Amino acid sequence: MITRLSAPLVSLVGAGPGDPDLLTLRAARRLDAAEVIFYDALANPEILSLAPASCQRIDVGKRGGQPSTSQLRIHEQMIRAAQRGLRVVRLKGGDPFLFGRGSEECLALRAAGIDYEIVPGITSGMGAAAYAGIPLTHRQMSRSVLFCTGQQARNSAPIDWMRYAGAADTLVIYMGIAQIEQICAGLLAGGMSASTPAAAIQWATLEQRQLRSTVQDLPAAIAQTGIGSPAILIIGAVVELGDILAWLPTAPQNSPVMQASCP
Repeated sequence: MITRLSAPLVSLVGAGPGDPDLLTLRAARRLDAAEVIFYDALANPEILSLAPASCQRIDVGKRGGQPSTSQLRIHEQMIRAAQRGLRVVRLKGGDPFLFGRGSEECLALRAAGIDYEIVPGITSGMGAAAYAGIPLTHRQMSRSVLFCTGQQARNSAPIDWMRYAGAADTLVIYMGIAQIEQICAGLLAGGMSASTPAAAIQWATLEQRQLRSTVQDLPAAIAQTGIGSPAILIIGAVVELGDILAWLPTAPQNSPVMQASCP
């Protein structure tokens, strides 16, 4: 068992997919002891209430298409606060090491000689699937899962969606709504069946809105229903099990969008 005598100055904390009840116990303890929090826009504001009233709360944005503090500036602010001896929490949506730039922040802290820890969180892809009753694996239907991002890095080559068509039994795509046409066209061009079940889930584990369709019809369904970011796309045969395993109250089944009443 790994133990620490005391918490390091900087804790990169996964805020989970949205529902505050899904926060880990260690995350709650770190928030309770925090003196300054740098938090992402997608972290539920209710989570910030776990910190002392005297704790400084700094919004750094980090939501696609919205104004955000530059990544370099976040590094500088965290390092400066830690060098002052403050207990720092870097609160990140989902899990710090899954599409959250947590590794970049750790590299900056290490270069500055700052001790840090990673507090894992439930990533939004897993939270969205669980609340929709969609198992990402199933012995007969899905023996592999691929987590990928639909957001193209700046100055990088376009994402080749054709190569993802047969890469895994289940695809979980983050930040894909803005590129939904290219994603589905690429998967179809790569040989994926047009009738492959697909789901889009917005605001996972909170006021969760979701729809189920097929890869071929998913772009039109998203446009029709107005599901937007932040959203998770799940593609694969297991999506069909959501009709059977759904456990949250939903809108009428003849509606293309189901509004989940999350506890």
